[in-house]
Amino acid sequence: MAQVLEFKLPDLGEGLTEAEIVRWLVEVGDVVAIDQPVVEVETAKAMVEVPCPYGGVVTARYGEEGTELPVGAPLLTVAVGAPEGMETSGPVPPGPSGARNGSAPSGSSSPSSSSGSSATESSGGSGNVLVGYGTGAPAARRRRIRPDRLDRTPALSGALTVEVPAPETPASAAPVSEAPGVPVPAASSTAAPGSVAPVSDGPVPVVSPLVRRLARQHDIDLRRLAGSGPEGLILRADVDCAIRRAEETEAARTRTAEAAAAPTGASPAAASPAASAAPAAERIPLRGVRGAVADKLSRSRTEIPDATCWVDADATELMAVRAAMNAATGPSAGPKVSVLALLARICTAALARFPELNSTVDTEAREIVRLPGVHLGFAAQTERGLVVPVVRDAHTRNAESIGAEIARLTELARTGKLSPAQLTGGTFTLNNYGVFGVDGSTPIINHPEAAMLGVGRIMPKPWVHQGELAVRQVVQLSLTFDHRVCDGGTAGGFLRYVADCVEQPAVLLRTL
Repeated sequence: MAQVLEFKLPDLGEGLTEAEIVRWLVEVGDVVAIDQPVVEVETAKAMVEVPCPYGGVVTARYGEEGTELPVGAPLLTVAVGAPEGMETSGPVPPGPSGARNGSAPSGSSSPSSSSGSSATESSGGSGNVLVGYGTGAPAARRRRIRPDRLDRTPALSGALTVEVPAPETPASAAPVSEAPGVPVPAASSTAAPGSVAPVSDGPVPVVSPLVRRLARQHDIDLRRLAGSGPEGLILRADVDCAIRRAEETEAARTRTAEAAAAPTGASPAAASPAASAAPAAERIPLRGVRGAVADKLSRSRTEIPDATCWVDADATELMAVRAAMNAATGPSAGPKVSVLALLARICTAALARFPELNSTVDTEAREIVRLPGVHLGFAAQTERGLVVPVVRDAHTRNAESIGAEIARLTELARTGKLSPAQLTGGTFTLNNYGVFGVDGSTPIINHPEAAMLGVGRIMPKPWVHQGELAVRQVVQLSLTFDHRVCDGGTAGGFLRYVADCVEQPAVLLRTL
């Protein structure tokens, strides 16, 4: 007996409550295997490919690319369990208890099933369990399927007719793409004349998520836009052209309306103020990574009574030590060590001396919680925004190991493949804003941590060295700390120790 099962957006962990559809990996009519990724979503933490726990034919998709869905909202429906040649056009007989309301019974099996069969196997679900989305007892909905077989071939893609009643979900969750035979409301169009193409029932020929986002921000209907790329691919230039034409059309309509409303004989000078009205301000939704950053920084400023201290340090010796490390040959040679890796190693040594700064505050219990290990976060700027990957157990690593982990996490951040687990759980953050060419800053603490060290650019400056004026490599270090966990003496001692290690790297030998 065939079933149409509804797959909902699962709980992706780390307290995430919503996700934005970035790219669909399947089309309506595609045959999917159990645990095959079907959609790529962007959460406030990372980009995630979501696997479907059912195997069968995709009958409907819910949400266009760029749509934001809450956890538990329908993603797609899959027709599963229809044997070849089975007649399914008649009414579906009622199943065991609970089958009438669309849910499969949990912990029970049909009389014809063997003792070793499970509910998962009978429903076509996988044995894997997503966070907050078990597949052992899926929420199945019985549907009537009229074809004699569910073969998926290009020639027979229109032979699948599934009677799917409107799902009991809000209107915003209505399917945007369904199998042939299920009507889909025509999308409204605001495209300009000259760039309109016949509306197609197939997928929109767009590859770049940036093009989709640009079109969405300017209310351009991609289904009515003719692409100039290979095989009708819609490029950014096509969307830009449509935007310009839409603006020109709107401006012409405005001028026409003003001319019709103006009294006869009115001078052009009298109408000029209205014609030169300022354009409306652009509104950008705070969501995804930008929204998560806004929430976290606002919470930090609201809850944490922070203070900042800073100091200039002569980094000439540190740069010389790094050059010597990277120039080593023979058995002592190894991977290149970055300045950030050396600063991270200095931070772990400083936190061992001043553990007050490797802590957090439990406001409900009114307790300071000192953490046993250092999970060092470092700020990384990506195309998606600011992210803070975390080097686990940094206190157990040397500079070479920390540098290798920073390089690995940076590459994952650049490609948008960091998992939520790699972006959470930090106990102290290192922020190298010197890469932006600035000397100093007052960092905002990464809540719920207790401190953050900021590092400016290292550049040649006049400096008194051994009683004489010389040109040295100088860097500004700034520490923002939670005044609840320590006083200025502890924070100043931490920052002074870091500066001493920068000026005299041999100080680190005591802790190696």
